[in-house]
Amino acid sequence: MFRSFRFRNYRVWFLGALVSNIGTWMQRTAQSWLVFDELSDHDATAMGVVTALQFLPQLFLAPWAGVLADRLDRRRLLLWTQTAMAALAAGLGAAVLAGVASLGLVYAFALALGVASTLDAPVRQTFVSEMVDDDYLSNAVALNSTSFNAARMIGPAAAGVLVASIGSGWVFLLNTLTFGAMLAAILAIRSEELRGMPRSGRGRGQIREGLAYVGGRPDIVAVLVTIFLIGTFGLNFAVFLAAMAGPEFGRGPETFGALNSILAVGTVAGALLSARRRSARLRYVYGGSAVFALSCLGAATAPTLTVFALWLVPCGLSSLTIMTTANAYVQSTTSPVMRGRVMSLYMAIFMGGTPVGAPVVGWITDALGARWGMGVAVAAGLGGALVGALFWLRLRARGPAAGAAPPGGAP
Repeated sequence: MFRSFRFRNYRVWFLGALVSNIGTWMQRTAQSWLVFDELSDHDATAMGVVTALQFLPQLFLAPWAGVLADRLDRRRLLLWTQTAMAALAAGLGAAVLAGVASLGLVYAFALALGVASTLDAPVRQTFVSEMVDDDYLSNAVALNSTSFNAARMIGPAAAGVLVASIGSGWVFLLNTLTFGAMLAAILAIRSEELRGMPRSGRGRGQIREGLAYVGGRPDIVAVLVTIFLIGTFGLNFAVFLAAMAGPEFGRGPETFGALNSILAVGTVAGALLSARRRSARLRYVYGGSAVFALSCLGAATAPTLTVFALWLVPCGLSSLTIMTTANAYVQSTTSPVMRGRVMSLYMAIFMGGTPVGAPVVGWITDALGARWGMGVAVAAGLGGALVGALFWLRLRARGPAAGAAPPGGAP
């Protein structure tokens, strides 16, 4: 399960990322509650707008971010992007503590953070391949998800307590400090132990080249369609949990943070199960979509807060099984020289759909209630399972060559 830890650089990266991810989840939870409870009157639409602005840059900048990831020194790029995100966390914290925070200001910071995150995402995703051998890549991707979601267990619960006791502004400043751990880890990585990856040169048509590569891979296209459905309409848990904790069950920020942590129990389990598998298989993407739909249906119809919380565990497990397997499959079956551009397209579809999905889910939640908002996630899971069924039928009709991938990533 932890075989990638044999690489010293990856161990350093993992520890730095874990600390930084805890801070990131603390800020996400504090920001969601700041908008939902302090800057609006439990307005789920406003939360959806903040989420949308945070991911909107993915739609426009991701292709160029992928080109940069394939062309430039990824370690140096990460130093710049991580520093920028630390500065934004500090700025938002200072604004809240100074009493000048408003919805408009939070919108502006969310958009700026989205720009930095868009440039950071494909670099961070593909940098892992420089720290471990190809045989360990799927495991390393799964362990990255484990780190992110272990932090999701700790961060929201800590944020719920801290917001209630000292306020959201201090939580943002604490996140600034956790970025220091990530920057220290990047600086501690030994350059001589990194694997040399082929770089793309300067030239015209590099974005089109990446799109053409994906277009010639029906298996990747099917994965991207599933990721779009789940990422756009299924993973709006900031909206779902705030609406269920507040208006539906009449609870406060501590409950909101606790529900995020319970969800993370499932996501960590999903990531660890993915880490145990030798290779990423598409059956886990599509089977996970069906389980996700069933779990969200159970949560949406839960009669009590306790039952709702219990359903969040399989919701988290299935969603992380989908995301981790899809990420590892795309990375491990893509040519190294194309990996940055393909992963930027992956991240654009996964995160760039949020500006469409989050406001829609927020509006449905405001208009029809939190339970109907979660019904959108049910439909997204069913859609992902349907894509898998159609892809399987195509393979049956035309033979394995219709969706051929390198042997390590066979469906």
